[in-house]
Amino acid sequence: MPIRHLLRLTLLSASLSLASLAAHAENDPVVENAPESTLSTDFLYKYLVGEVAGQRGELGLASNLFLDLAKSSRDPRLAERAAKAAIFGNNPAVAVPAVELWAELDPESVDAQQTTVQMLISTGRLAESHPYLQKLLLKEDTRANGFLYLHSLFARQGDKDAILAIVADLAQPYPELPEAHIAVAQAAWDAKQPELALSELALAEKLRPGWEVGALLHGQILFLQSPDSAIAFYRDFLEKYPAANETRLSFARLLVNQKHFDEARTEFVKLATTSTDNPEILVVVGLLSFQSGAYEDAENYFQQALKTDYRDMDQVYLYLGHNAEKQGKDKLALEWYDKIQPGERYLDAKLNIAYVLARAEGTDAGIDALRKLDGLHSEQQATVNQAQASLLNQAKRHQEAYDLLELTVSTLPNTPEIIYDYAMSAERMLKLDVMEHELRKLIKIKPDYAAAYNALGYSMADRNVNLTEAHSLIEKALLLSPNDHYIMDSMGWVHYRLGSLDKALDYLQKAYNTQTDPEIAAHLGEVLWQKGKHDEAIKTWEEALQTHPDNEVLLNTTKRFQR
Repeated sequence: MPIRHLLRLTLLSASLSLASLAAHAENDPVVENAPESTLSTDFLYKYLVGEVAGQRGELGLASNLFLDLAKSSRDPRLAERAAKAAIFGNNPAVAVPAVELWAELDPESVDAQQTTVQMLISTGRLAESHPYLQKLLLKEDTRANGFLYLHSLFARQGDKDAILAIVADLAQPYPELPEAHIAVAQAAWDAKQPELALSELALAEKLRPGWEVGALLHGQILFLQSPDSAIAFYRDFLEKYPAANETRLSFARLLVNQKHFDEARTEFVKLATTSTDNPEILVVVGLLSFQSGAYEDAENYFQQALKTDYRDMDQVYLYLGHNAEKQGKDKLALEWYDKIQPGERYLDAKLNIAYVLARAEGTDAGIDALRKLDGLHSEQQATVNQAQASLLNQAKRHQEAYDLLELTVSTLPNTPEIIYDYAMSAERMLKLDVMEHELRKLIKIKPDYAAAYNALGYSMADRNVNLTEAHSLIEKALLLSPNDHYIMDSMGWVHYRLGSLDKALDYLQKAYNTQTDPEIAAHLGEVLWQKGKHDEAIKTWEEALQTHPDNEVLLNTTKRFQR
């Protein structure tokens, strides 16, 4: 539609708006000296063109026209229109002068002052924002929140030292305001001055004892310096202020992060008793209870979560199913898994049902359940095939597993997890050339796949071939996944093959301390035996056999050395 037609259509609404502007001009002392030509034909034309441009999304034209009109009329509403059109149009060349004019014409407008500050900071003009911030902080009713907002306001700016200087200067007139000290602490921490940050937090704590905002920041700073120091701080704070639930939640998460699971569970239980309406806490306590073997407690917490509005009930059903399996209640586990509806958790539930059926009724029952699944896309079908292969391998039906994975990898030839499973299946079938080819292909496709390096290196070490390459491969795996107990075991084993018994013992002991796996126990015992520590070796094997009496590697190792 031609612009002249749009102008006619907007004439009525524009006239009403202009009448409002005129009334404002007559009564507003800020604009009482506006020139008589304010409502001239030229003004009217520019205003109408600006209105139409705004409606058509031509924000550059609209913002320029409204800024010209604001300059001539001295009307803050036009300056605001110009500023917002320029901001929405991502036009800082107009936005900055428009915002500054808006703040000048309406000095009592908090919105104008805040927009000016945001615009100046976003364009890197930090020093120019200072007087506007000072003015905003003069208002006593918004001062405290204003200081707390500074951290977000400056978050994207790179010159942290300059920000610290500005914040410290803004806070200087308010030594009795804890929020001012918090603002300086945050800026100091961002500027890598932790001692200043901690000293400011101490002042905030003195002014407002037990304030959780300060405690949370204090704990965060200490954690990055020393997790143990953060743990000690939280313990002391919560002893003084046991109702500080936000701090307790942060403490509990820290304990989980540091693998202090028993203490974490204790803290989450305390939270659960005071936050019965928080389903996330109930689920976390349930998981920690499950992890510690307190299965009845875990079921209780998961059941409580079901009575809330938890965002992912299917996830809770999965947890309840796992928990029932641990208790040997296969029928109950199946009931929980059956509750899961089609969606994100549905395939996981069906896989778990198959595993339970295979254990309770035999391998074929589990495989039949998997074969009945339909409507799967190729990646989901591959996952189902992997599960079938796993069940077949558990039943020592290795040829069937190999054939299935061979078919699957031909369908999805570049899927890392499928290639890895196929390679491991090939190794069981003693197709070592296939195994090596697939693992090398996998390393090429996904160079950060630690398990592939480890599997290839361990296979060489176990066969006592290519030991130099085996060591390099396992070293790469360990670099990618330094805390993996299987990779530590492989590194110990290759050192054993290379004749470095002391290094082998160090790695194997560390691996076994991380995870009491029967194959690691077999390796550790063998190295201890070779070092003449026969009693320790026998003790290690016997302890492992108590929980894994059928492990072939462990049985074969003990037979070789205890004939």
